[in-house]
Amino acid sequence: MQIAQNSVVAFHYTLTNDSGEVLDSSEGREPLTYLHGAGNIIPGLEKELEGRAAGDKLNVKVTPEEGYGEVQEQLVQEVPRDAFQGVENIEPGMQFQAQTQGGPLMVTVKNIEGDTVIVDGNHPLAGEHLNFDVEIASVREASQEETEHGHVHGEGGVEH
Repeated sequence: MQIAQNSVVAFHYTLTNDSGEVLDSSEGREPLTYLHGAGNIIPGLEKELEGRAAGDKLNVKVTPEEGYGEVQEQLVQEVPRDAFQGVENIEPGMQFQAQTQGGPLMVTVKNIEGDTVIVDGNHPLAGEHLNFDVEIASVREASQEETEHGHVHGEGGVEH
């Protein structure tokens, strides 16, 4: 079976940046399982998996536009330290959920300058080219329930 809309796909992967640094991998774990066409993985990778089958191996380079987007400078902001009530030690790399006009947003502390904390709401991989080494483990037709819910159920997927 080939990967198409509403296929349940399981694949192993290694993700590296352009410097060859491994950013993530399924090595030693179960394959990543997703519902094709439901926006469960980044668009650039999903597009390249279309039409593939179990056993296929491929290398995919995803541009920022097809991955986590370009860095948006307006998402880097200065916040007063007292906005972090109840947090004694704030350090670069810490992540917090901020409440914004557009809803919740994960932010990462980039720097601390006195009573000012610089946070970044961009995805940590925004602006990066993403290089995937992929092996497709299995492809099957999604159940009606999986299609209705927009994600995989059962092994490797979401349990309700």
